[in-house]
Amino acid sequence: MQTPRRRFLGSSLVLLGGALTDALATPLWRWKHPLTVEAAETTPTDPGVRFVDVAQSAGLNVTNVWGGIDHKRSIIETKGSGVAFFDYDNDGWLDIYLTNGNRLDTTWPAGKAPISHLFKNNRDGTFTDVTEHSGLGITGWQTGVCVGDYDNDGWDDLFCCFLGHNRLFHNNGNGTFTDVTRKAGLYQDHGRWGAGCSFLDYDHDGHLDLFVCNYVKLDPDNIENIPVTSTKATCQWKGVPILCGPRGLPPDTNILYHNNGDGTFTDVSAKAGILAPGPRYSITSVSYDFDNDGWPDIYVAVDSMPSILFKNNHDGTFTDVAVMAGCAYNEDGHEQAGMGVAVADYDCDGWFDIFKTNFVDDTSNLYHNNGDGTFSDVTFTAGTGVNNRYVAWGCGFLDFDNDGWTDLIQVNGHVYPEVDRYSFGESFKNPRIAYRNLGNGHFKDVSADLGTGIAERFSSRGAAFGDYNNNGCMDVLVLNLNDPPSLLRNDGGSKQNWIKLKLIGTRCNRTAIGARARVITGKHIQMDEVASGGSVMSQNDLRLHFGLGKSETVDMIEIKWPTTQKVERFPNIKANQIVTIREGEGIVKPKATA
Repeated sequence: MQTPRRRFLGSSLVLLGGALTDALATPLWRWKHPLTVEAAETTPTDPGVRFVDVAQSAGLNVTNVWGGIDHKRSIIETKGSGVAFFDYDNDGWLDIYLTNGNRLDTTWPAGKAPISHLFKNNRDGTFTDVTEHSGLGITGWQTGVCVGDYDNDGWDDLFCCFLGHNRLFHNNGNGTFTDVTRKAGLYQDHGRWGAGCSFLDYDHDGHLDLFVCNYVKLDPDNIENIPVTSTKATCQWKGVPILCGPRGLPPDTNILYHNNGDGTFTDVSAKAGILAPGPRYSITSVSYDFDNDGWPDIYVAVDSMPSILFKNNHDGTFTDVAVMAGCAYNEDGHEQAGMGVAVADYDCDGWFDIFKTNFVDDTSNLYHNNGDGTFSDVTFTAGTGVNNRYVAWGCGFLDFDNDGWTDLIQVNGHVYPEVDRYSFGESFKNPRIAYRNLGNGHFKDVSADLGTGIAERFSSRGAAFGDYNNNGCMDVLVLNLNDPPSLLRNDGGSKQNWIKLKLIGTRCNRTAIGARARVITGKHIQMDEVASGGSVMSQNDLRLHFGLGKSETVDMIEIKWPTTQKVERFPNIKANQIVTIREGEGIVKPKATA
């Protein structure tokens, strides 16, 4: 995760070739719209929001296990894993899935090995551990998690990446899950180091396909052969002997599985162009329509190597355009240690922008989408380049004050516990960082104003963003290495108005992944897409949240469904409610639950 500096002269922004340029010139659904910065000029500095860690009182009392506590002797022990907010029982309330890891050279007593956990939302601010009944209590080095209804039966399923063998868990609709990895054709004989993942419908056939990131090419079935530190270690960081990697270890290639529509998948990585960039240290993937041509693209945050932007060619293939597009390196042409990734139209200009987290002594990147097939690294001009003292992991765009402009939160945690023994000005456990969107293309670091939930220190990894108590305020779930998780409740965001959209596909995939929503209040136009995966190896709330500021009514909601590209419009919708929209049927009442 430590990244060397290397100048790359080809990172200057250039227009892409004819096919992409033509697609951008005539998008299927135009999103360009004027900015409304007048309101931002009078926005108070303090957003009036405080985040409070309520994990313990909410019943999230499971301690994460991931490698050594005071010393990490293998790269395996530094990586950590993700978390998920998802409504597994369709009761309209977000449940929680916590991944877990293991320890090297540890033999656990019967029934004492660490396992992943599923917590059911009790709808009163607390959760109940239902792991035993669910069938999800798996032991192993689990890394990433993503959610999607791959068989269109109306229940969201769970794909879990592991150091070893990934698993697909089918949601049976009765609170239980079944491991269908082999049945679905996803089992591989040789273990690999899976990281992040994303469901997407890349060919518009109405069935969710699956993209899987692979990190370092190791043999997890022979874990004792994986390099570890020793007194003769050749790897150093600031003069201190450390574990080696990822540099010096072989990178791996990513995988694209095509959904055959019958509950099985086929590996199409080679013919789809996914192998063309060559091996990379890939960590986290997201899928959004970055060029507004109506087809989902894929962005991959890559550690210590150029990141990847796969443009969808509309014919079942992808082309990596990240270098030409300007989002493979930073503005100086340097490779970075990409960890996490978040996507939003932060300036409301109708194009999706990218935020990517990196290693200590480097800033995270904010890539602004120029709307012509290129991105500009605006990290410093936008105000998000003021922090470089943390190893940054999970991240998310969320409108935490509901003013209609998406803010940013990133979670941090060093990879070397040894830093606490040296005077590097760094520590293993770090606070979180929060940036407030000022509505004029700029952000302000307001971490010191947002309460103890932001200030508390952990070595964190995964983070998920969603409204777990359905009060209209976006909350944060954080995985902390060798500590209990954090559940950061948003207190104060409800002072302004909001709307939340639950989209259900009928002709497109049932989870409606890839569906795009626009929310219009006056001249202010926000947009978002339903997405699988992101942050760091994690899953956010699949519902789309929009802050409305002082507006008590949404003038227009527009939904573009991914398979048909049909646009449905819903005028004059009252604020402060969760609106469920079913493709082709309009606004529907959610089913009553016990």
